[in-house]
Amino acid sequence: MTISLSDELLLSVEKPSRYLGGELNTVIKDLNTVKTRFLFCYPDVYEVGMSNIGLNILYYFLNRREQTYCERAFAPWLDMEDCMRQQGIPLFSLETKTPGADFHFIGFTLQYEMCYTNIINMLDLAGIAPLSKERKENDPILIAGGPCVYNPEPLADIIDIFYIGDGEAVLDSLLDVYEENKRNQGTKNQFLEKILHIDGIYVPRFYDVTYNIDGTLAGFAKNNANAKNKISKVIVRDIDNMFVPKTQMVPLIETAHYRATLELFRGCIRGCRFCQAGYTHRPVREKSPDNLLAQGEQILTNTGHEEISLSSLSTGDYIPLPYLIENLLKNFPTTNLSLPSLRIDNITAEIISNTQNIRRSSITFAPEAGSQRLRDIINKDITEEEIFNGARLAFENGHSKLKLYFMIGLPSEEQEDISAIAKLAKDVLAIKPKALIVVSSSCFVPKAFTPFQWEAQNTHQQLMDKQEYLKQNVAKKKINHKYHDAKMAVIEGVISRGDRRVGAAIIAAQKLGAKFDGWTDYFDYEIWQKAFAEVGIDPGFYAHRTRLTNEILPWDHIDIGVTKDFLIKELEKSKKGIVTKNCRENCAFCGVKDCDVYGKV
Repeated sequence: MTISLSDELLLSVEKPSRYLGGELNTVIKDLNTVKTRFLFCYPDVYEVGMSNIGLNILYYFLNRREQTYCERAFAPWLDMEDCMRQQGIPLFSLETKTPGADFHFIGFTLQYEMCYTNIINMLDLAGIAPLSKERKENDPILIAGGPCVYNPEPLADIIDIFYIGDGEAVLDSLLDVYEENKRNQGTKNQFLEKILHIDGIYVPRFYDVTYNIDGTLAGFAKNNANAKNKISKVIVRDIDNMFVPKTQMVPLIETAHYRATLELFRGCIRGCRFCQAGYTHRPVREKSPDNLLAQGEQILTNTGHEEISLSSLSTGDYIPLPYLIENLLKNFPTTNLSLPSLRIDNITAEIISNTQNIRRSSITFAPEAGSQRLRDIINKDITEEEIFNGARLAFENGHSKLKLYFMIGLPSEEQEDISAIAKLAKDVLAIKPKALIVVSSSCFVPKAFTPFQWEAQNTHQQLMDKQEYLKQNVAKKKINHKYHDAKMAVIEGVISRGDRRVGAAIIAAQKLGAKFDGWTDYFDYEIWQKAFAEVGIDPGFYAHRTRLTNEILPWDHIDIGVTKDFLIKELEKSKKGIVTKNCRENCAFCGVKDCDVYGKV
């Protein structure tokens, strides 16, 4: 069965190209030769999803398998969803317009907790029950991966399989087991049992959770003899020789990041105590610059893009960055170069002087905190002098707009720390009075597998009071202030450290109308309050409560390599304002095995 989209329907919605498919470099296969059909679902609008490098990698990774066909679906925008529901059109794939319920697998990437209601909404559009126990034998198997998977528990009653780690590591093994099980006419449950031996695979139905009277976790126990006590993250150790797509899909409309992307390395040598990715993506694994140059040439040739983005958690920490930039600009002189994730202390005259084609409109630095005291607490190992030097270099090399990114609500934050943000912004502006300074303040959300996973989050009122205080203190003609929705941050905090009981609230919120919660214009805090009340959940229990370090955490059955003892030591050091040097300067013995970063120069 395939879906037919009428011209009348497409002409009635905003940006019909979101639903057409047929983009340059998409994969078309003969369905008669395909044995496993996989629908990659991105739970946000097309323009956001098509900018995600992970989608592009896994799309081609899966489609390189001769008998596997990976197609795509995105969350339809509100106008399209209304039309689909009115006309009885289910969620469908872009490539073949096949209904979502007709696939063997539906895979969700968990990039952001505020997309979770979109997952429920997409399942509803596909006619698939949200709870795994309510789905039938012939319904698709739901699998999820991505950065939010490190606390899978809020979706544990919904997702059949969580994939912990690099997608390229064991996805082939999982699909091989599925195809063998299918040939032998095995059941879905038999397949799920057979993959329990694969590292990185968590099947929540084979584990039970119990709770104490006070609501904390009492225990987490497997109910299947083959289930592992701990699910270990999987990684590709040699990423220089792993599968890399020779091309990228070219969207039909402009997306959030409309450019070619080169992944420099995975992991991070820094240990910012609020940053989940900095711990869950360890160890650092770099690609060789010559491989990247060859990949860049292939992608530019196959896409026609005029900009290359160098992607990583901290681009400036890539050792051969000056060599790579110099040769990219030499080989592709008409191509713009984008350098996201640059640390202020990584900015050098050499890098700036070699980037003649970098867009000069603006550059972003992330001091994270205004005072040195608080930067030391969060282990953001940069000084005020380094901030000023970085800003000065940016201004001297043509940048007239500088974005400064901060967090408010950080542990131990005081009013003086907020005042320090305003002072720092004014001091940076003084370097070039005609420049425009944009101060962006997000709200701190504690995340699993960080030293701050035990810390309490500010209430939305506390966050809004701090935002207003900063607004009043930063007010100046050449300084703009942008800030994150404090109520949205609190809901994110509830989900990010939630247990299985939070899943009921996510489903209830979707039924009450929640969707596109990450979009300020569509986020409705009152819906979430009603959902929490409906299922009997106190959001403060998850967001605003300090946890003891001996408390069982919902994600304790996941092993990322970094030990809990190390995270506790980092928490204790934060309270004393002690900085932990980056991995290249001094190994802190975090527990990650086979790490060869220390000593590299």
